[in-house]
Amino acid sequence: MAHQPGKFDDRAREPSLGGPASIVETACPLDCPDACSLAVTVQHGKVITINGSHKNPVTDGYICAKVRKFGDRVYGPDRLLYPAVRKGRKGTGRFERVSWDEALERVASRFELAKATHGAESILPYSYGGSNGLLTQDNLDAQLWRRFGTSRLARTVCAAPTGTANLALYGKMASITYQDYPEAKLIILWGVNPSASGIHLVPYVREAQKRGAKLVVVDPRTTALARSADVHLAVRPGTDLAVALAIHRHLFASGGADADFLRAHTQGADQLHQRAEPWTFERAAETAGIERGSLERVAKLYAETAPALIRCGWGLERNRNGGNAAMAVLALPAVGGKFGVRGGGYSMSNSATWNIDRTWIGTPEPETRIVNMNHLGRALTEYDNPPVNVLFVYNCNPAATVPDQHRVLRGLERTDLFTVVFEQVMTDTALYADVLLPATTFLEGYDFAKAYGPINLDLGRPVVDAVGEARSNADVFGELCSRLDLLDESEPSGELDLMLNVLDQLPPAIGDDLRAGAVPSPPFGVTPIQFVDVFPNTPDRKVDLFPAALDASAPLGLYRFQPDPATEKYPLALISPASDRTISSTLGELPRPDVKLLMHPDDASVRGLADNDLVRVFNDLGEVHCTLTVAPSIRPGTISLPKGIWRRSTRNNTTGTALVPDSLTDLGGGACFNDARVQVASLAVA
Repeated sequence: MAHQPGKFDDRAREPSLGGPASIVETACPLDCPDACSLAVTVQHGKVITINGSHKNPVTDGYICAKVRKFGDRVYGPDRLLYPAVRKGRKGTGRFERVSWDEALERVASRFELAKATHGAESILPYSYGGSNGLLTQDNLDAQLWRRFGTSRLARTVCAAPTGTANLALYGKMASITYQDYPEAKLIILWGVNPSASGIHLVPYVREAQKRGAKLVVVDPRTTALARSADVHLAVRPGTDLAVALAIHRHLFASGGADADFLRAHTQGADQLHQRAEPWTFERAAETAGIERGSLERVAKLYAETAPALIRCGWGLERNRNGGNAAMAVLALPAVGGKFGVRGGGYSMSNSATWNIDRTWIGTPEPETRIVNMNHLGRALTEYDNPPVNVLFVYNCNPAATVPDQHRVLRGLERTDLFTVVFEQVMTDTALYADVLLPATTFLEGYDFAKAYGPINLDLGRPVVDAVGEARSNADVFGELCSRLDLLDESEPSGELDLMLNVLDQLPPAIGDDLRAGAVPSPPFGVTPIQFVDVFPNTPDRKVDLFPAALDASAPLGLYRFQPDPATEKYPLALISPASDRTISSTLGELPRPDVKLLMHPDDASVRGLADNDLVRVFNDLGEVHCTLTVAPSIRPGTISLPKGIWRRSTRNNTTGTALVPDSLTDLGGGACFNDARVQVASLAVA
């Protein structure tokens, strides 16, 4: 279905190509906290430039370089333009164009065959959707999977441990938004790098510093904000829990714990105190590989300063202690009594702030098998009750992003596995498809872009018609539902009617504002004060500092530390932080300079390595060949490859996920990307 472009702005300038041009306003739904409002210049039905608009007051006309280049994805050589079926060996990328009718009939027929032979649970839908809004994820696709009875997917590759902690402690209470950062006198950025993701936070932090706020950064790397911080704790990956518990211990021991707040608004403080007690400054500093004095300074700053704000990022969750680390970090403002003032408390995801439940799906989840997405390799190579015989991949690129890459690829190579990939471009995963379905980008369709840093919700509109024969998620899943007799005539079956249906079922004030092109007002305003305007969404409206269910489910119990998995053979911790080139793995197809491994000079020296050497990074799971950068901007014992790189980005067509075990975090079943332990050697010597 072709879309009508959005409303044009008569003030648009004309690009150099000549002819009339218009500026079309839309919103960015990509996986970033900020959800920028965009002004896209369109000429002759084609995107010419992408800039920021001023509709979102936080992003205010400034956007990242990644989104500015998004037109290169829309019109690039890797764009999928037509449905196709595989004609060569899996992974070779040899396909033959077919009609949409033939492609969808093949998919529907294989669904029915799989259900008849091994049951519908032999079908595994596989998606993530961090770059998708309310329309393009968990709508008609959810109806298809639920009504057909497929296996269910635990989407835990990101934000599962932190989300589990936030939900258990606070019920995902609305948190401090960017606009209130200048009110803080102390800001702790913990496991987050706004310069790479969520860039609009940076000027608010800088403004706070201008007003005299102290800045603490907890990160193994010397990021741009770490360079200007008052204290930088360059912790070993996986040791954030120890550092947070040492701060808790200091609060309890020094009188910094707010006894009145703990008594009135929390439960479980005594158990947390008990678990924190063993973590002296000395023990925590030795465990984390930081100076005792620096840790003590941070603890005293936090105890003595108000308003004090902790920005809990997602970097600290990507290891065996990730869930407990998030619990300990997010519990600090409750123990320290930092709530109740503007600029005091914590900042986490605000995705739940709108209180929007997807009631329009209309079908409950069936009691079918749940597959943790981090175990895709196992599911494809080991599951047999039933085996996974049909894999439907959309909104993600698991061949590049999921742990234990080689096992995932072995699964995708199975000749008896029928794989459908519904995608915008020829990803690493798409190369293994039996049927390829071309998807629209956010510039070619409708969606509701919901920020999760600032509190903002906007309707994204198509700025150009779909390129080639690309179709929207709603149109394709609606058609599959229809072919499988899973929809009633009265139910939405495509993008436009789904959008209208969702607008009707949103809270009236929100739906009316979105229809009118206005920015809706969130339930508690755009700058809520924690424990003044918003309170925990827990059953008793109290902070649960020691949830019994989590204590029972964590491998060693709550707030207990699991030791580093490093060995003498593989002593280096490999991390994969966000970069300024991709949004997760989106845009990984675009040309880029050589991907480089970052290593501290001390680690390079003992291995006889130098800047720009070709190296192999390896462990028992695999190896990656790339160029080396030697710099002191990362702590000794830790090395780094960028998050979201594709196989084409390295010398041997593997990514960092080839070195990552598929072990799970202590809470939430998340991925342990930062638990990869490796060795590095010269490729020339090898």
